[in-house]
Amino acid sequence: MPLPACCSEPEALWPFAQPLPGAHLYSCRLDPAALSSDAFALAGIRLPGHLQQAAAKRQSEFLAGRLCARAALHSHAQQPRDPDQDADGMPLWPAGLCGSITHSKGLAAAVVASQEHWQGIGLDAELLMSASRAQRLAGQILTPDELQRLQHYPESEQAWLVSLTFCSKESLFKALFPLVGQRFYFQDAELLECPADGRLQLRLLRDLAPQWPQGSLLNGQQAMLGKHLLSLVSIAADHRLMT
Repeated sequence: MPLPACCSEPEALWPFAQPLPGAHLYSCRLDPAALSSDAFALAGIRLPGHLQQAAAKRQSEFLAGRLCARAALHSHAQQPRDPDQDADGMPLWPAGLCGSITHSKGLAAAVVASQEHWQGIGLDAELLMSASRAQRLAGQILTPDELQRLQHYPESEQAWLVSLTFCSKESLFKALFPLVGQRFYFQDAELLECPADGRLQLRLLRDLAPQWPQGSLLNGQQAMLGKHLLSLVSIAADHRLMT
């Protein structure tokens, strides 16, 4: 199937230090300025109703993300297929699979994983914040304890840590929301560890479900892909409550 001009061919990659069994990640470049009126028809992807009047940027992000998801699903099923969509255009993954889609300026990516190994997975990509933006948003993104820990970092690293905290909490939401069915926010979790080897650990600060009480610990990874920061939170199929 031909590609629309606004998206590059999705490519398989794994930028993280730790491989995940049964997981496939694809990314592509996107250019909203090259979005044509027939792009969705050309790709064979349905534009949901709530995006019919959206700006080219939002439409091209949606299209590129779905193309990456299609490629990742193909790695599992060995045949082209797209995730279904709910009424809001949110992806509905085939039985036996979980997945996540992300996009940031000029980049889209999707990860799909087998539920034989993973019950939930969340992927997020962000450009690193400038120092001024990180300072402005830190109080919204970071908990009081995280703000206190931030002060122990050199000023040159603080914007990176705020960006990482934002990115990892977005991944946490994408991995956990399908399992708990209720929304939670930046102040409902904290980033505990981010050692140099790229591992992450987050802790819930409120009860989300009987099996996900306050204090639950979840693990993830982070890596740079060009100018983009990527984070991945994965919840094992045999996840045991850790607090």
